[in-house]
Amino acid sequence: MLAAMKLIDTPLDQAPPAISEARDYERVARAIEYLRRNAASQPDLAAAARHLHLSEHHFQRLFTCWAGVSPKRFVQYLTLEHAKTRLATTRGVLDLAGAVGLSGPGRLHDLFVTLEAVSPGEYKAGGAGLAIRYGVHDSPFGAALLAVTARGICGLHFVDSPGEGIERLRRDWPDAELCRDAAATAPVAERIFRPLSAPPRRPLALLVKGTNFQVKVWRALLELPLGALATYRDVAARIEAPGSARAVGTAIGANPVAWLIPCHRVIRESGALGGYRWGTGRKAAMLGWEAARAAEPAA
Repeated sequence: MLAAMKLIDTPLDQAPPAISEARDYERVARAIEYLRRNAASQPDLAAAARHLHLSEHHFQRLFTCWAGVSPKRFVQYLTLEHAKTRLATTRGVLDLAGAVGLSGPGRLHDLFVTLEAVSPGEYKAGGAGLAIRYGVHDSPFGAALLAVTARGICGLHFVDSPGEGIERLRRDWPDAELCRDAAATAPVAERIFRPLSAPPRRPLALLVKGTNFQVKVWRALLELPLGALATYRDVAARIEAPGSARAVGTAIGANPVAWLIPCHRVIRESGALGGYRWGTGRKAAMLGWEAARAAEPAA
């Protein structure tokens, strides 16, 4: 995790140049990785800007436009101390929610994401008779391959190169009919990554293929609200399987729907990030981005 960085907080005076979301993320991801890797030396704003071959002013504007907060503020959300505070807060919120009979904090995710698991017969059939349309779209965290069926979203994978993610999709649904159709998946991608721009907010349906244990874990992850953090042990306790933290980790690693099933919100007991199948740099970006929005809604 990061130590506090010596980055300055300067106001925005104009919007950054119009570039694609994917390009924005590529630059910001490089900046976050640089800051994480050089935490011990506490690089300043000028050093981070030089690493990206940008002026300090341009880097500050670009980063703040993407994150909603300055680089200095963003880094504060990624410290071990802040992570531990968020872990404690999340436990308190979930305990309170359980005490009043809710499955999650205010049923935040139940309202907008529903999860259906395929039947045992469908599981064995490997997707036979299922039509899956997929496309690659920009997101705040880089390009994402989105796969949808008539019954809901069956795959969401962040990708760093063309063709990445399709192999996993074919492995998960070997006998399904796959069709590249970005026009069909674009409205769904818009709802996922820009929910406020696409009313009405109908529930997003997910169709997943997994063991009973995996599905239990994925349902538990849906209870984690924006800005929340949990440990593998927390999730194991949530599904009433104490002692299964390692199995929980395996189930989290098999999550087929990134972001919507928020496996990125599970970290180590120490407050360290832990692994992430789509890259720890991306996980840091997602956690900082969410923390900024949870703490400063105007972002």
